[in-house]
This record gives sequence, structure tokens and C-alpha cells, in this order.
Amino acid sequence: MTDAPRRGVLAVVGTPIGNLADLSPRAAEVLGAVQLVACEDTRRTGRLLQHLAVRAPSMCVVNQYTEVAAVDRVIAVLAAGGDVALVSDAGMPAVSDPGAVLVDAVARAGYDVVVVPGPSAATAALALSGFVGDRFCFEGFLPRKGPDRRARIGALVDETRIAVLFEAPHRVERTVADLTAALGQDRPLAICREITKRFEEVWRGPLGEATAHLGGSEPLGEYVLVLAGAAPHDVVDDERILAAIEAERGAGASRRDAVEHVTASLGAPRRRVYDLALTVGFDSPGSAP
Repeated sequence: MTDAPRRGVLAVVGTPIGNLADLSPRAAEVLGAVQLVACEDTRRTGRLLQHLAVRAPSMCVVNQYTEVAAVDRVIAVLAAGGDVALVSDAGMPAVSDPGAVLVDAVARAGYDVVVVPGPSAATAALALSGFVGDRFCFEGFLPRKGPDRRARIGALVDETRIAVLFEAPHRVERTVADLTAALGQDRPLAICREITKRFEEVWRGPLGEATAHLGGSEPLGEYVLVLAGAAPHDVVDDERILAAIEAERGAGASRRDAVEHVTASLGAPRRRVYDLALTVGFDSPGSAP
């Protein structure tokens, strides 16, 4: 009886977010043993392998443009019994970086996928912020413009969890300005830049002072923004909200004004008040919010 041929394994490998000394011994061992490295940039990964004194294996580019096309090559290596490492330029692949499509395709094809954990800019910034809380949400990069951007920022208005966002240096001032306009001047913010690198910097303060801080120097490096959660609203049941809406309607208010007044007086989320207001008949002109 012959043994079944060996099937390769895909290892998702976390790489340093700045300081190369943060690469784990296990990650170095895996990178030195695989037959193929799938990476965002062969030059950057090549420098990492050179730092490890690892003889560079074959490499293929997996980025937003090539990831689908790279699937066949990766699976061919796995089918032949070779192991593959997936890395991003920095941090964990498939988290605000390419890789999720490849991982899904490999798993669907029946091959094992393992993870080699490594540094994370999101959790590092969360720890540096000093914000107290057991829950957080990861927003990654916001959409650059349009209704999707407005909706994502709007969702943070009543978000009681700590929120972690990534931003590029040339967009960070605009993002902070948009957050301030939506969330107000007082929401606490931590701005983390160049984490683990020589010029690592952490600024903490209210949103209203963040623009002045950023304007004091040229934005450089990758930024992580950590927003404190919104203060939780008092729990207000639907019956109380509807009663307040009916009172506003009875006083002659339009639906728009009723939503604004009830939201302000009860401290309930505006979206919830608006949805309930749609169930109440308003006949006055301009009643749609």
C-alpha cells in the first residue's frame, strides 16, 4: 500500500509593521521552508527575507489586481506537495490588505490553512490609546468619498465601542475634519503614527484639537486613529418615543422637526426616532426628514 502524496499547506504569516526585530522565530522558520511566498511587493518581501538571511524561494505577487489570478499558481504548488506562505507588506494579510480571496479559494479547494500570528497595527494602537473598554470595532480604511463614506462616519456617532481606523498620510487631515464635523469636538481621539519605528508618535486629545496637531507638521507614515466610544444613551423604549412623537405632531410640528426635538429631548438615537416617526401620520407640508 502506497502512502498518499503529501498535500501542501498555506501559512498566513504576520510580518512586522515597522521594526523587523518583531518578526517571530516561527514566522522566520516558515518563510525559510516554503516553496512559494505570495506577497504584495516582491521587493519589500525580498528585503525581509534578506534580513533573515533566508534564501529567497519563488515569489508571486498577490495584490488587489493580481490576487484572483494568483490562486491557480498557489493551488498548483500545494497540489504538488509544496508549502506556501502568504504575507502582506506589513501586519496580517487579509486584514485591510489582500489575501482573503486567496485564503478562501485554498480552503474551498480542500487544503489546510494555518496562521502564524504577528504584529498588528490595530491592536498596538488600541493598547497605546489608553482608552478603557472591553469592546472595540475595526473600521479599517474609510471609503474615500460619497454616501458610503458618510454612512460609515455616521454609524460612529452612536457607536459605544472604541473604533480603530487606518488612514493614509495625505488623507488623515480630511478624515479627522469629517469625524469632528459628525461626532463633535469633544470625542477623545488617539492618533498613532509610525508604530514600532524610529519616529513613533502618539497624540491623545479631543477631536476638536486634532486638526491643529496635524497641521503642525507634514503628515508622514501610516496613521491609526483610535476613537473613544460614544457615551451610551439612556435606554428609552419605543412606546415612550412614539408618545413624544405624537405629542410633537399634535402640537403641529412637521415630521422633520418632531424627529429633531424628540432625539434631543430623549437622547435616543436619531435613526431609531426617525424609523418610528415613519409609522406616524404627518400631514403638514415638508414633513419628510
